[in-house]
Amino acid sequence: MNTVRPPAVAGMFYPAAAPELAREVGALLAHAESAARGKPVPKAIIAPHAGYVYSGPIAATAYARLAPARGKVTRVVLLGPVHRVPVRGLALPAAAVMATPLGNIPIDVDAVVKLSKLPQVTVSPAAHALEHSLEVHLPFLQTVLEKFSVVPLAVGDATADEVAQVLDILWGGAETLIVVSSDLSHYLSYHEAQTIDRATAQAILDLRTDISHEQACGGTPVNGLVLAARRRSLTPQLLDLRNSGDTAGDRKRVVGYGAFAFYEAPHVH
Repeated sequence: MNTVRPPAVAGMFYPAAAPELAREVGALLAHAESAARGKPVPKAIIAPHAGYVYSGPIAATAYARLAPARGKVTRVVLLGPVHRVPVRGLALPAAAVMATPLGNIPIDVDAVVKLSKLPQVTVSPAAHALEHSLEVHLPFLQTVLEKFSVVPLAVGDATADEVAQVLDILWGGAETLIVVSSDLSHYLSYHEAQTIDRATAQAILDLRTDISHEQACGGTPVNGLVLAARRRSLTPQLLDLRNSGDTAGDRKRVVGYGAFAFYEAPHVH
């Protein structure tokens, strides 16, 4: 078993040199900071996974919300769709560590043991080897949090219930953050994308679990999170909704991006 899952898209989706990557993530977060100030820490977020030049500003609006959780969140359950290697259910890598130019993140061993009892959870190094949907979130997490472990799940053909079951097992308390990776519509015209993405965002805010892969490439993990959120009475919030035509691309064919936060009800003492 290769114990380290090395970065696959450094130098493509984000800078490969650590100083440049740290600067870029820092700048994206600084830009999003004022809107996040004084807001509660979400239990879960949905954020996009394209190249930082396209979706980084949108992802940063979600990650900026985690600033007060620095030193408190010690485990991140990270779910993203598979783009290259199909899998049935949810796949863990066979690695002990996920590496980025900013350093190594240990994979949570206890979580892996707990999940090994579920029939829908498998191990697939191939599904993780070239997958970007999880990797692009790691430098943001490394910047906003201190020491933490990660539970990286590449989500393939699964039901919302199968995903929610995994989340239930790993839900934990304030030490556990859930991150779902998804872009929205793909390759529509600018205005068409805006209309469809607005409807998708509303469906997520309404806690509907019928988001299709045309609406969101991470529809499967999104539906699983939304189902868990509905069962646990979480409150969703839309933080940002833009597309590549707003950030760095032309407007003929755009990809949609949304950032969402899910909040637990405050505990009354």
